[in-house]
Parts: sequence; C-alpha cells; structure tokens
Amino acid sequence: MSTFEIHITNSELPMSALTLLQSRTSLNNAELKSAIAKGALWLEKGKSVQRLRRVKKLINTNETLHFYYNEDVLSQAPPEAKLIDDQQSYSVWYKPYGMLSQGSKWSDHCTITRWAQLHLPNERACFLVHRLDRATSGLIIIAHTKNAARAFSKLFEQHELTKSYHAVLAGNIDKLPFEVSVSEPVNDKHAVSHFKQLATNIAQTLSLYEVTIETGRKHQIRQHAKWLGSPIVGDRLYGEDSINQNYPVNLQLCAVRLAFGCPLSGQPKDYRLPKALDLSIQTAEQNAITSNSN
Repeated sequence: MSTFEIHITNSELPMSALTLLQSRTSLNNAELKSAIAKGALWLEKGKSVQRLRRVKKLINTNETLHFYYNEDVLSQAPPEAKLIDDQQSYSVWYKPYGMLSQGSKWSDHCTITRWAQLHLPNERACFLVHRLDRATSGLIIIAHTKNAARAFSKLFEQHELTKSYHAVLAGNIDKLPFEVSVSEPVNDKHAVSHFKQLATNIAQTLSLYEVTIETGRKHQIRQHAKWLGSPIVGDRLYGEDSINQNYPVNLQLCAVRLAFGCPLSGQPKDYRLPKALDLSIQTAEQNAITSNSN
C-alpha cells in the first residue's frame, strides 16, 4: 500500500489546489479528488492550518498545501452511524463499533463528525464535544455551531450530565460484587466508575453491568473492569487472550444513556438506547458448529 506526504508552498501566481498537486504526484485526477474528499489535504495560511476539500480553491503565493496520502487508510469504509435526534444546533447519534470520533492528518472520512456532516441537511459544521473510543459503541453528541460547542464542552468539563454504559464482563461470577465503585487512578489521574450488575449468565461466566462514570479518562471503564479482575468481553487491549479466543466478538461496551439539562434551551434531555448488549454471546466452539452446519 502506498504511503507518502507532500508539502508544497506556492511560489508562483495563484493556482488551484488540484493543479499544484498534479505537478507533484503520480496520482490521477480521480485518485486526488477522492483523497481530498476524504480529508487528506490541508491548507496552511499564515498561522492557520485547516483541512481543504475544494479542489478548485485558488492557492495564493506563499500559501502551503500539505497532502497526506495513505492508501490503506483511504480504502477503509466507515460503518453506518444512526441519527437519534436532530436539534439543529446539535444532534445525537449512535456511533457503531469501528467508527472514529476524530480523524488524523491522513483522513477524517471514517469519523462520526464527517458522517454527520454528510448525512444531515445543508451539510452543517460539526464540532466534537466529547469522545468515544473507536471500539466503543453508543450515544454521542455533535455540536453544529460554535456557541453550542462551547456550551456542551462546558457541560462535559463540569460533569453536569449523566453518562451510563452497558458492559459485558467475563470472570468468576461468585467473586463479582452486585454493586461496586472503583476509584483506581487511570494514567495517574483521578477516576471514578460505578458498576451495577443487571444480569448474569452462570453457564458462560458472563455478567452484564451498568456503568456510570464521574470522570472521563481514556479507556477508564476498560481499565477499571480489568482492575476488578473481570475484563470486558472483546477487549483486545486490556482483556485476556483466553477470554477473547473463547468469545470472538467486538468490544462489549456501549454508551446507552446521556441525560442533561440542555445548555441552550434549559430543557431536560434524556437519551437512552434500548437494550444494546446481552449475554447470549456464542463461544468460538458454538460459532464453529454453526458455521459447519450451514
């Protein structure tokens, strides 16, 4: 797979971004336009560096294009997100497993923000105000004005909302408490997670927990589940190989509830997903039997 980057400062008269790139790459027009549409091109003007998608945009003298081409990244297709509610100044979405919250210099076409921008009327601006890991599914808020972005960012920073998750934990059910709070630091930072058992599958030693968090550290719930001695099923980073081999599924962690007083209207909002996870997870052996019988 081809990977390269090009940095071009225009030293001539203004010309289109596409023309500048054509002179410096072996990619054809279709390949260039596709990469640019997926977020591989950036324009530097003075102190500002922003993603550029307009191939006919005139690049002035002394302005610089940064083009990051990664064929493997660009060939990836985003999973399908689902719109839960559109409040015009912000929207609430279901982000599936495998969708990114934010992009990189190489692209942003597999992000929830780009998906929202392309699938909402009028292609509104999209601002990320909180994140979900790539492997975590569930509810996420996207702001569409700078005022909404500031208001929701403040809401999250001050923890003035309820965030709840469902997680399937694997381990000795007899040793797992029905309800427990974990305050183990995450990456040397204060972190608090509250676990409450909703259901168990004794035969498969699986437990479904509701998890509410007071802090939003990276991988907080995944690390706290591991600290409890019962990692989340499908966790390739913090889980155990034997569990992941027995249950070959995606990370069983989903953000199922976001409740808050809307910082723009003052109205109470309570978004909930129906039962997102259950304990009827087939083992690798059961999957093999099913596959052989088809």
